[in-house]
Amino acid sequence: MFDILEGDIIVFQETKIQKRDLRDDMVLIPGWDCFFSLPRHKKGYSGVVIYTRCSACSPIRAEEGLTGTLSSPGSPLPYRELPEDDQIGGYPTPEQLELLPIDPVTIDSEGRCVILEFPAFVLLGVYCPANRDETRDVFRAAFLNVLDMRVRNLTAMGKRVVLMGDMNISREVIDSAHVIEAIRKGKTTETEFLSSPSRRLFNQLVGGGGARAKDSEDTPVLLDVCRKFHPDRLGMYTCWEQRVNARPGNYGARIDYVLCSVDMEDWFTESNIQEGLMGSDHCPVYGIINDTVSCRNMNTNILDIMNPPGIFRAGIRKQPLTSSSLPLSGRLIPEFHRRRSLKDMFQTASGASDRMTNQLPLASQLSISCDFHEPNSSVSNLKKEEKDTSISNKGQPKRALENWTALSPAKRAKKVGNTTSTAAKGQQTLASFVKQSRPRQTFTLEEPRSEILNVPDEIKEHTGNVRASPESSYLDNSSSIYLMESPHTPTDPTEVGERAISSAKESWAKLFTKKAPPRCEGHDEPCILLVTKKPGPNCGRSFWICPRPLGPSGNKETGTPWRCSTFIWCSDWKSQ
Repeated sequence: MFDILEGDIIVFQETKIQKRDLRDDMVLIPGWDCFFSLPRHKKGYSGVVIYTRCSACSPIRAEEGLTGTLSSPGSPLPYRELPEDDQIGGYPTPEQLELLPIDPVTIDSEGRCVILEFPAFVLLGVYCPANRDETRDVFRAAFLNVLDMRVRNLTAMGKRVVLMGDMNISREVIDSAHVIEAIRKGKTTETEFLSSPSRRLFNQLVGGGGARAKDSEDTPVLLDVCRKFHPDRLGMYTCWEQRVNARPGNYGARIDYVLCSVDMEDWFTESNIQEGLMGSDHCPVYGIINDTVSCRNMNTNILDIMNPPGIFRAGIRKQPLTSSSLPLSGRLIPEFHRRRSLKDMFQTASGASDRMTNQLPLASQLSISCDFHEPNSSVSNLKKEEKDTSISNKGQPKRALENWTALSPAKRAKKVGNTTSTAAKGQQTLASFVKQSRPRQTFTLEEPRSEILNVPDEIKEHTGNVRASPESSYLDNSSSIYLMESPHTPTDPTEVGERAISSAKESWAKLFTKKAPPRCEGHDEPCILLVTKKPGPNCGRSFWICPRPLGPSGNKETGTPWRCSTFIWCSDWKSQ
């Protein structure tokens, strides 16, 4: 999967995995380091992880959460109380935390943010709460406010910020197919859409797009990188509703972003979505950073400032890779500490040094790409099926998903000895107990004889003298075959019983066979069965609808290749 994304930094959101479910292929990936933030209380919920390619970039600090109130692994002190040299900084002040309606520890305990600091910038991988349940509105507002505080505080310290992940917010009208359709039908207006509290706060943080509230006193400090390169592009969605199969018709929303500090605008050379990569209800978003950037009023190779000082100079590695890891590194989790992957065990020291020499970058162009929501809650599936953000030095990410297979160590084949030894006289072998007791049937091909067969008299009159001449041998064989295949009344009780059982099975099979699904009116195709989940009197009822996906309008259509208006309650179809 990492080879497909071609990234040097990959961020997944909504991993939905517990610490006990982590596997070697998620943590001990050769050439990669990883940093997890998993929910402390809700199991199989939320979760963010960042992977970094050791040969291209190495963070100097790593933290979990936005407020700095969680404790650093291996230390009783929270991040905000560590020595200044060990802090990333920019934590919300006590005065800012007092304004929050929720305890800061609670905000950071859902596994929604991992922060890495590089000399070049501070990277935040986040998964913002979705706007689905009114009971979560307070938590969602608190999380977004803390995110705004942390980004602005880091900017005030003079640090550049790159924020990427699933924000669960569409910035503008063109970022949501549902809103476009609602405005067209007169159900809402652009002003109402832009005035929601979460959207106003987000647009105050991110500049551009013309969606910022005019009465806001806060100056935007971040830039929407993807929209910078595609300012007027329609249909640039990153998320689609799977329950209605909305992706083929591109009826979705853009809620996944690559954002950067305003003064990093010239760093990026390209940014786009990768809608062709499947495996999740979200698609990747990427951005490419140039090989040379302006840093401290001078042109600097990007690799020089993506690693600790002295590791790279002018894009050339000067010091070998080190085995030391930051406290938050997944390699230091007790279950994986001081362990190696199977692939690492077969790598020789000389081979490793040769690879390090061969991997010295000649061109250090850096790219950032995001693949959000790992479809089935693991990195190797990221199938969750899964979300990711990556920074790569191998050029533009691929647009087509290639077939790949996860390799696992082959099991040793056990040698099986010769078991065909002669059993003791009078003693039964083990095989005799498991073999079927059905008698062995022997078939002998003989020349058919009409006098042996039970042939009716009428047929005997025509076939009894066929053997009189050699020329009639063919007819004799044909007659015999005819007589053998002709219907007859079985006299064997076993055969009669088998036919009765077979007939009974067919009758019961017809009785319990499910009724074929109805066919839709617009395309004459078998309908699909769904269940109503909307609260109300019909909650839990099953119904049939057209199997085709929704069209770009998001509505059922007539006379088009998209979903037609067929709707049949399951109970009505069974009664027909």
